[in-house]
Amino acid sequence: MSQHSDSALPPNRRAFLTTAAQLGLASLAAVVGARELVAQPSPKRTPVAALPPMTVYKDPNCGCCTEWVSHVKKAGFVVTVRDTADMSSVKASFGVPSALESCHTARVGAYAIEGHVPADLIQKLLREQPVARGLAVPGMPMGSPGMEQGSHKDAYDVVLFDKAGKTRVYASR
Repeated sequence: MSQHSDSALPPNRRAFLTTAAQLGLASLAAVVGARELVAQPSPKRTPVAALPPMTVYKDPNCGCCTEWVSHVKKAGFVVTVRDTADMSSVKASFGVPSALESCHTARVGAYAIEGHVPADLIQKLLREQPVARGLAVPGMPMGSPGMEQGSHKDAYDVVLFDKAGKTRVYASR
């Protein structure tokens, strides 16, 4: 153990010890002689905002829908799956324009999510909160989440749609 006071430490060593203490490496900081630094409270960490729960409506026999659900769960969404044979009614109730339809529809917060939308773009939508009805990936493009088939990937657009059915490209992948 070091007998040096904190003020006698060279600036670069003091910076190292302070960083070690802030990262919770108290044992490392203590070994190299920074008991006083370890006693400092750790900085407050802001918790990550919780994602709203997601409900996914899908055909009970759809494998790509199940893969997409796994994708959004890995991204931190808590998902409830509702199997239904009447997807047309679900899409109509969420205001999904027929030109944007895909195989599954989700509801997260105030938004509809249609098809194989990447989870990071759903998170972006929730952070930005644009005035919109939702996001859609029309059709079932190869390489989109849940539609991975080896190295083959189609280019596709993720479309933002509003209550009036107007659309704009939100992102391209």
